[in-house]
Amino acid sequence: MSSANVQRALLRPDYLRTSWPWRSAVYLLSGALLGAASLVGIAVLAVVGGILALVLVGLPIIAMIPLLGLPLGRIERWRVGLVDADPVESAHRLPDEPGLAAWLRFRFRERATWAELGYALLLALGLWVVDLAVVLLGLGVPAALLATPVMLALDGGGQTQVLKHWPVTSYPDAGLVAVLGLVAVFMGLYGMGAVAGVRGGLVRTLIGPPVAGTPEEWGEMARSRARLVDAFEAERRRIERDLHDGAQQRLVALSMALGLARLDAPPGPLADQLAKAHHEAERALAELRELIHGIHPQVLTDRGLIAAFEDAADRSPTRVLVSADGLGRLPEPVEKAAYFVTCEALANIAKHSGAELARIDASVSQDTLFLSVTDDGVGGAVLTDGLSAGAGSSGTTGLSSGTGSPRRARFSGETGSSDEPGVSGETGSSGRTGSSGERAGGSGLTGLSDRVAALGGRLTLSSPPGGPTVLKVEIPCGPIAASG
Repeated sequence: MSSANVQRALLRPDYLRTSWPWRSAVYLLSGALLGAASLVGIAVLAVVGGILALVLVGLPIIAMIPLLGLPLGRIERWRVGLVDADPVESAHRLPDEPGLAAWLRFRFRERATWAELGYALLLALGLWVVDLAVVLLGLGVPAALLATPVMLALDGGGQTQVLKHWPVTSYPDAGLVAVLGLVAVFMGLYGMGAVAGVRGGLVRTLIGPPVAGTPEEWGEMARSRARLVDAFEAERRRIERDLHDGAQQRLVALSMALGLARLDAPPGPLADQLAKAHHEAERALAELRELIHGIHPQVLTDRGLIAAFEDAADRSPTRVLVSADGLGRLPEPVEKAAYFVTCEALANIAKHSGAELARIDASVSQDTLFLSVTDDGVGGAVLTDGLSAGAGSSGTTGLSSGTGSPRRARFSGETGSSDEPGVSGETGSSGRTGSSGERAGGSGLTGLSDRVAALGGRLTLSSPPGGPTVLKVEIPCGPIAASG
């Protein structure tokens, strides 16, 4: 069963020897049962709600009918796995606010809710009948034809009715009907596979996420994003080189000149001013070195991710444990994305979470880097701007099976303090504290999530109130070509 879906399997000469025909039969039969149950459920709720509406008690029941499509949509997307190895992602987004009332408001305003209700009505009012009819034609009719000789023998060799319509009175005729039944089996198995493939495609179209653009356009977009990342990295290197060879060397020379001047100056106000100027020059030099480290960490280039993680942990004011044993060298874009995400996460932990302990876990499995940063802080962080992770939820940003452009993320702190540039050097602006307690400004994770998405990865956040907060990143370790 190496084909990705039943439609591709139909083109293979060994289709009948695979499990796809029987998976298709199970898919259609379960669809018929699910549709019949949906019809009964919708009818019962509508009748009960209509009767109780006379005393206003049934109005909430009627109002909840549109939400029936949610569990049905989840089941349907899961059932598509019987005929298609490519899963159907949910078109729903996470609510921007926690709480049942906010969830209900969000769902009733969401297009995906009404799309699933429409599909539920389509399934309940007729689609399940089509599924059942195809199963009966594909399996029931061939089985009845194949059983004709047996039915004739049970009747004592007199006469039997084929499909309750055509009389058969002799064994040669019964054998001929059985041969026709064998042919009908092959035709039925192919027919069920074709219908099941169409049904799976219908589910993907109606209740799956919207698909924009052609595969060629998506491929070009991925390559253009990779080119932008490469150009961004080249610019970062140029800035780091200019700062290192230019401004840093000038500050070093200035610091040395001030130090020599202090030695030659007699005690008094002039010496005090020179000492103060010398101290400020050394502070500026230290800050410039920290800035250069954030733009392009030399430890990452020279020694890899493990050493870079340990260096970031040493720099963090929060106690940080690092678990990345056996992590070898990875493609440079992957290492940089993982390092800067970790630095930004540690900066947010130190500023907002109130955590006493953080942990960095990194490993490579099946050519994918799995990275997580966990803290024991107060929780309540969210990924916002398009996809939010409210309390007790998780948000995701990244490329999702060609379903739309990658979503940008903002890591909102738990305490609402001002947003200052993080350790990574990615954050270029400061934010304002909003009345809701969430930071109104941007964060380094916005650009970092785009970098992760450009590498074909994803960034997720789970942060229920009270903690723990877990930031997870998955990045394929294979490089993305930057040219067409």
